[in-house]
Amino acid sequence: MSNPVYIVGLDIGTTKIACIVGEKVENGKIVIRGYGKTESTGVKRGMVFNIEETVNAIRRAVDQASEQSNVDIKTVNVGIAGHHIRSVQHRGVLMRDNPNVEITEEEIDRLRQDVFKLGMTPGEEIIDVIPQEYIVDDEMGIRHPKGMLGNKLEANFHVIIGQVAAARNIITCIHQAGLEMEHMILEPIASAEAVLGEEEKEAGVALVDIGGGTTDIAIFYDNIIYHTAVIPFGGNVITEDIRQGCSIIKKHAEEIKVKFGSAVASENRDDEVVSIPGIRGREPKEISFKNLANIIQARLSEIFDIVNNEIQKVNSEHKLIAGIVLTGGGAMMKHIQQLAAFKTGLDVRIGYPNEYLANDTAEELASPMYSTGVGLVIEGIARYEAALKHGQIGVSNGLIYQPEAQEIHTEEKSEEPKVKKPWWEGIITGFAGKFLKDDDIENEKID
Repeated sequence: MSNPVYIVGLDIGTTKIACIVGEKVENGKIVIRGYGKTESTGVKRGMVFNIEETVNAIRRAVDQASEQSNVDIKTVNVGIAGHHIRSVQHRGVLMRDNPNVEITEEEIDRLRQDVFKLGMTPGEEIIDVIPQEYIVDDEMGIRHPKGMLGNKLEANFHVIIGQVAAARNIITCIHQAGLEMEHMILEPIASAEAVLGEEEKEAGVALVDIGGGTTDIAIFYDNIIYHTAVIPFGGNVITEDIRQGCSIIKKHAEEIKVKFGSAVASENRDDEVVSIPGIRGREPKEISFKNLANIIQARLSEIFDIVNNEIQKVNSEHKLIAGIVLTGGGAMMKHIQQLAAFKTGLDVRIGYPNEYLANDTAEELASPMYSTGVGLVIEGIARYEAALKHGQIGVSNGLIYQPEAQEIHTEEKSEEPKVKKPWWEGIITGFAGKFLKDDDIENEKID
């Protein structure tokens, strides 16, 4: 039997940093061997603003996951988001030297790698290139052109673009934490892998991941990713609205949002209130559930208006039969399905990242807030298997696989693995809460 291969997902979010160690077992399920979570204080709206604080948080999360899983974590698959992310469509063309020879994997890879050479706006760089479909001699809709014959090989690509500085900051944090990055993956794509089914992707679906700093969108149709976007609003903006609207401190605003918040004001009564303790002996402040819900509904309505605009960019051409799947920490808000359905006119469900996980997975990891972290593990496993299949050298947390032998060998800890650098490194470097105590908050009714 071959040694186990552990894939690690590192979700560097605005509110939390989560490290998840996963392994794919024989039945195709993902077994989570360990995970760690720490508060994120150096990230705002998906972008690193404080290197030192982010590095320390990464180390704590990785140490927790390493201790729980008994795995010496060396490489990670990290997510990237932020308002600087944008996406474009591009068609690549490759004229073949000999049309009577079968199309090879090398030609397909060369077509994709050529997209990375596209000229970008100064300060921007291509983060990832995702094939949508291939065209051989004007025959469209081909998913796997390997082995076919033809004069011309084309492909439609979904190109994800971000700021070089933002990507560099993530890489710097990873390296200073003593880790190597195997892949940089757009977070909504990772979340989609964790919560969407193949039937939904085929029918047409919009994945909406409401995080602390951003709301990420990924739209699929006919099993092809057609559109991605990042909205620079998330749960933290709602907390700030509550803080200002209710004149309370941020800690209390976050706690009442999580414990008593609702996305639809009409579902709450005026005589239901929450009592917030006063600051340094001042009188407690009472906030009605309905006023709280009004504040939350106003901001979520704005977010869903933007989501709807992004959907319309695709929905005019391809109808999203499967509607919207909400995930992320923000998807846990009460009545959010009702509001999303009202604002978009589409069917809405909540996405939980437990479909591909083994039955004995910790209950906490089945929460929507871990969709990105679990998705990074799933996507990391898929890319690892693809690299192994195509004979590309790779590394995964103490285990090295060589293309010559096509098998996994245990790495000696005293030696550094001599492996090919990840594809992104040359590209990027080429350019200069807890709730209040029960006696602090009281759920009261006014007679």
